[in-house]
Amino acid sequence: MRSSITFAVLLALAGYGIQSVPAAANSSTVTANDLARAKALVARMTLPEKIEEVHGEGTHLHPRHIVEIPRLGIPELRLANGCVGVGPADDWPQKPATALPCEMSLAATWNPALAMRYGKVIGREARDLNYGMVEGPDINIARVPQNGRTFEGYGEDPFLTSQIAVAVIRGIQSKHVMAEAKHFDANNQETDRGGINEIIALRTLHEIYFPAFKAAVRQAGVAAVMGAYNRVNGIFCCQNKYLLTDTLRNHWHFKGFVTSDFGATHSTVASALHGLDVEMPKGKYFAGGLQAAVQSGRVPMAVLNNMLIRRFATMMRFHLFSHPPRLHPIPVRRDGRLALHMAEQGMVLLKNQDALLPLDARKIRSIAVIGPYAASAMTGGGGSSHVVPLFTVSPVQGIKTRVGGNVHVMFNNGADIAQAVRLARTAQVAIVMVGDYETEGHDHPLTLSKNQNRLVEAVAAANPHTVVVLKTGSAMILPWVKQVPALLEAWYPGEEDGNAVAAVLFGDVDPSGKLPITFPANATQLPAHTVRQYPGVPVHGSRNLVVHYSEGIFVGYRYYDRHQLKPQFPFGYGLSYTTFHFKNLIIQTPRSPDKADKHLRVTFTITNTGRRAGADVAQLYLGYPSSRAVPEPPEQLRSFTRLVLQPGESKQVSLSVPVRALRYWSAARKSWRPLPGTYRVMVGDSSANLPLQGTVTVTKSSL
Repeated sequence: MRSSITFAVLLALAGYGIQSVPAAANSSTVTANDLARAKALVARMTLPEKIEEVHGEGTHLHPRHIVEIPRLGIPELRLANGCVGVGPADDWPQKPATALPCEMSLAATWNPALAMRYGKVIGREARDLNYGMVEGPDINIARVPQNGRTFEGYGEDPFLTSQIAVAVIRGIQSKHVMAEAKHFDANNQETDRGGINEIIALRTLHEIYFPAFKAAVRQAGVAAVMGAYNRVNGIFCCQNKYLLTDTLRNHWHFKGFVTSDFGATHSTVASALHGLDVEMPKGKYFAGGLQAAVQSGRVPMAVLNNMLIRRFATMMRFHLFSHPPRLHPIPVRRDGRLALHMAEQGMVLLKNQDALLPLDARKIRSIAVIGPYAASAMTGGGGSSHVVPLFTVSPVQGIKTRVGGNVHVMFNNGADIAQAVRLARTAQVAIVMVGDYETEGHDHPLTLSKNQNRLVEAVAAANPHTVVVLKTGSAMILPWVKQVPALLEAWYPGEEDGNAVAAVLFGDVDPSGKLPITFPANATQLPAHTVRQYPGVPVHGSRNLVVHYSEGIFVGYRYYDRHQLKPQFPFGYGLSYTTFHFKNLIIQTPRSPDKADKHLRVTFTITNTGRRAGADVAQLYLGYPSSRAVPEPPEQLRSFTRLVLQPGESKQVSLSVPVRALRYWSAARKSWRPLPGTYRVMVGDSSANLPLQGTVTVTKSSL
């Protein structure tokens, strides 16, 4: 239930306006004028002033802060975490903000337009709270679902992750706030994250772990990139020349700046020479040590100057010199409504036997709401992304509000299974809410903790009308799935948890979410299922682990498909309260003489064959020509679109894939190479439901 402090906050923040910022939107990259101004500014700085600007202040009161220099008109830069709302920042105590549904929930919407609105909320609230930059989004691929930060990311597929990430970044930066894509690169587990050495083939890096960052740079014009804690192929990310210089700057032409994750810097000279611009949270290596290195010539002054020019020019691009952020009231009600809508759209209906859902409040007289995740709103995971919510709506309160006074809603937290069973037997419907709590710094098992599995089994046995609502940030192994008639994945819904869950359970909203991550049937199915693959093994007596990415490009559903494994729930899967039919596949071979406009185009028709309006996500997968020399997965997601259809309505859909996507990364040639041959074309609404299939031959000349 909303606490009394909630109403005080609402009253205090009821009146709000728009901050005064330039009307013109920021450009997608720094301009020549920005660079010229930044160079002129740096030329006026003394060496101590320059050193002061390449690391954070790092005090208890200012953990995310780079100081101002009033003499030169250099403003302070105040940072906030910004993955799922404005999180820990340059303030103590942390300021409240809108607690959005987790990023995994956002990915489950498969809706870039909604993702842009998500980013706009974060960007606007960050600026309203006086921050010029947010440390987010987290766009690391979910290589292992056990990763403690899986809930912060967008799942296991590089294309889906890229599309959602680009939209979120554009949304954040449209509000004159800098976004920071993190963690570059391959920060895919929390176990030994500070010292782990990940052995990753270059093809795997370029095809799986680089694409989202490349899209963030080239398509979204992201302001900053955060270097990761881990090592890639023996070298720490924040001093890794192949990552920061060869790839990020030289190959992708990134014009922004690079900061370290907190404490992820491990050197002075190597980090400065190989592409790190700012050490966070303070100057262990980039304070006195860097000044001495510059004075001795080990780090040329030109290198230090460029570190500053990149950041200052980027800040100028976002008008942070001329129009710095200032405190401003947050539009609590408006952003709360957006958080509610986003949570509803991200929920995935995994099972609905005998059409138990949606529930009809007109025909129900009693409901038992049971479980540890029914008592209060699940606003997010732990760690640096944690948001202090402006208000919360508990699941019990949300259900009571939805059904009204004619339905008796009872609650039991499930700690005593016998009591929970007795309550379930007295109710017409039992709703069991179980889940996990993922957090930065720790990985987690894929099984529900404590007595939650036994609770579900016992309640399902006691009441045949049992609905299970999952509040998880990642895939889970569900041993009881065959025993329950209905299962809804709600993820971490954010501050509007109770209202969002109730809206889907009672059919006010059609569930249209699709899984951005595969749910395995058991742990042996996981792509990284050996100790060498995860969590890693020590080598030569070192206390740090070495992880071998020996699954290569076969991450997530690519692995399941290659080995013909049937997961519990496949990538892209999600049910609706209505049904859809796909037909009339037409494939158009790329023939355009203009290489910039060459696309493989696919058209088809989708029809709502049910009795109510609903939404579906049409997904286009390609099966690349595979060989021993260049092995390819059976299918790869290459395009998608979300459609809302009325009962009986049909729409013709057109999806396209640029021919530049019909390539593979050649480590030998150190470049993308065309892959001519026969491609399988598959269309449907999950990786396991692709009713429309055909082939197309792509010649070398068309590539």
